[in-house]
Amino acid sequence: MVLPNLLHQAHEYIRCVLPAGGVAIDATVGNGNDTLFLAKIVGKSGTVYGFDIQDQALRATRKRLESEGHMKQVQLFQYPHQQPWSEILPNQLRQNIDAVMFNLGYLPHGDPSIITKPQSTIAACEQALEWLRSGGLITLVLYTGHKGGTEEAESVLKWCRSLPHPQFSIMLHQRLNRTHAPSLVVIEKNFDRKMLCQ
Repeated sequence: MVLPNLLHQAHEYIRCVLPAGGVAIDATVGNGNDTLFLAKIVGKSGTVYGFDIQDQALRATRKRLESEGHMKQVQLFQYPHQQPWSEILPNQLRQNIDAVMFNLGYLPHGDPSIITKPQSTIAACEQALEWLRSGGLITLVLYTGHKGGTEEAESVLKWCRSLPHPQFSIMLHQRLNRTHAPSLVVIEKNFDRKMLCQ
């Protein structure tokens, strides 16, 4: 297939802005796929901060990172992503984060009743904008195939449309011929130049 899946597409966008030695946040750690990807990009001289409210997710992610030899550059927190990031992140990182990733919905192979929700997700996104550097990216993968997913996706898209241009540039990717197709939203802060990977 020529068209990449949305998770791979999100990774390709992040590669454009996240350097070796950079700093990134995985705001929804889940099973650690994005956390490991970010850790590989930043390397041993960079840092990845990962948040999740479920101990099961953090344990799975830690195991994955340790097996791949990338635990040293990652700090994991059992922490709701909508709570103040200032409680756990060094203040000098404010407006200096290179990339933030969100993979919404529920933990794969976990309890499907524990889901991300519109109000808390938008609160976390607003914090991400505050901590992101100029030229940095936020990616959000939205799912509508579970209870509450459509409401969350619609709320996130409405919030994205409210962000002013040209302070932010926002892209939406979605397969149009699939029922409940997931979506990828990419937000660039202070867009004043062409994307590096164009």
